[in-house]
Amino acid sequence: QVQLVESGGGLVQPGGSLSLSCAVSGSFYKNHVMGWYRQAPGNPRESVALVGASGGTDYADSVKGRFTISRDNAKTTLYLQMNSLKPEDTAVYYCNLREFRLQGVREFWGQGTQVTVSS
Repeated sequence: QVQLVESGGGLVQPGGSLSLSCAVSGSFYKNHVMGWYRQAPGNPRESVALVGASGGTDYADSVKGRFTISRDNAKTTLYLQMNSLKPEDTAVYYCNLREFRLQGVREFWGQGTQVTVSS
């Protein structure tokens, strides 16, 4: 069973930086996508940044040029470096892993970590 545990959230001033980490344990299929999602109060959960099994990345337009997703070679830790933070980045950030198997898709979520951007 895959487990995801986020860390690194907190309070930061506008224009500041914050780094999130997601510890990934358990085995998962080679065809997968890892990513970061966020959910602000009253809003649906949205994709922030994704990284595929081969290393390709994709970002939401709202964070392009400010956020960077990465992971270690062993694929046991996923990172999100957030720079030039804005108040609208305030949300609970979730780590996600999605497996694509012949039998179907399996999805795993972390418990979330709060990021608050405020002066």
